[in-house]
Amino acid sequence: MAQSDFLYPENPRRRQEVNRLHQQLLDCLSDSFHVTNKLIGVLNMHLGCSLASIEMKRDGTIKENCDIIIQAMTTIQKELQKVDEALKDKLEPTLYRKLQDIKERESEKIAIVQKVISVILGEATSAASAVAVKLITSNVTTGIINKLVTVLAQIGASLLGSIGVAVLGLGIDMIFCAILGAVEKTQLQAAIRSYEKHLVEFKSASENYHHAITEVTNTVKHQMK
Repeated sequence: MAQSDFLYPENPRRRQEVNRLHQQLLDCLSDSFHVTNKLIGVLNMHLGCSLASIEMKRDGTIKENCDIIIQAMTTIQKELQKVDEALKDKLEPTLYRKLQDIKERESEKIAIVQKVISVILGEATSAASAVAVKLITSNVTTGIINKLVTVLAQIGASLLGSIGVAVLGLGIDMIFCAILGAVEKTQLQAAIRSYEKHLVEFKSASENYHHAITEVTNTVKHQMK
């Protein structure tokens, strides 16, 4: 038992809780890297983008890794904005408005995009139209990705941001010491509560992001059959 445990008898339980929370955070981060690379692959293959894949910086901090994902998502959003602007330019206003109409059937939207996507990309398939519809005319970009970017930025700016990713695999005591080094012991409970709040938001945003991109890839597979 650590000496501080005599002064703070709740420390052993908190160590276990911190370890659990850190592992969940690492899982969410890893998943966000993986899903973002899947999205990058889809964009490169079907929308003619030339985006580089991203890798987790194992010797970096949580903030540095959050920033890597945020930068990738910002670049992705810019690429999608270019396609959206091209669609708006090439389509008749009434047809473009149909793309924004949530009541319009997805199959109809794909048919609309199919009319001009080859002009925009040079050569395109029905899969390219489906990707454009899924990512541009839904809430994936404006809602789901923006939410995840916001949560990642909040985590990076919090106490957690300064903790190294490598620490996550070094055991409970190393993690606990990293946190104790960043805050006074009297602030530890408040820090863990804040950590739990960020993690809940991150897990929710990450799961929504994962589901949305999986839906995109499944649609592409269906179109290519």
